[in-house]
Amino acid sequence: MTPAEAAEPKVEPEAEPKDAPSGTFLRDATSTEAICARILERHRDRVSVRKPHLATANLARIIEAVLKLSSRQSFHEISLRDLARVSGLSMGGLYSYFDNKTTLLVMILTEVSETVEAVLRDAPAGLEADPAAHLRWLIETHIRLTEAMQPWFVFAFMEAKGFPAAARAFATESELATERIFADVLARGVAQGVFTIPDIDLTAALIKPLLQDWYVKRAKYRKRGTPIHAYIAGVIAFVERAIAGR
Repeated sequence: MTPAEAAEPKVEPEAEPKDAPSGTFLRDATSTEAICARILERHRDRVSVRKPHLATANLARIIEAVLKLSSRQSFHEISLRDLARVSGLSMGGLYSYFDNKTTLLVMILTEVSETVEAVLRDAPAGLEADPAAHLRWLIETHIRLTEAMQPWFVFAFMEAKGFPAAARAFATESELATERIFADVLARGVAQGVFTIPDIDLTAALIKPLLQDWYVKRAKYRKRGTPIHAYIAGVIAFVERAIAGR
């Protein structure tokens, strides 16, 4: 499938259970402007534009251009002239935010990784005491987060094979970090007798593709008319049947 097929228009948002991140929270935390404000804060030493509102707005234009162009061609093939044309910034303007494409790539990957970890580690108070409920929350939260940031996740997934070595290693570590969050919950469930899992790390690794499928193969689920709440429920039921305690 092509990146363009993966980036099908979003299904209308569904109502979230009370413990799931609210649509308002995700919209506020994952809007392009909010993400670019965090990128600016994280990479302030690289950006020469001093006015935060201007720097954030221009970063948003640059990254939106990257995500748009990468739906048609690989990031490796995108030139700075392409970015300048689509973002509406001059070549000199681009260099005010990054020194080369690798730096821009790292900015994007870092923010995707940090956002995932921050959101998944921010479980509601008391949830950690109930591994089954915590696991359901992690599955739903991850899928809804990728719904809110679909172009970012599709970009990171589809472009991974063409990343420079350092960026590829970073992307791999980011995926492992997510698996560790799930593995910690699975381990607590095993300790409490809630789950029966022969290999915790392998089980966490097997859950990850189920979470990715929602944003990578969006066209398939759109054609089937599968809404996000049905997909979430299906993944939770599948995982729970596989690890149910005996």
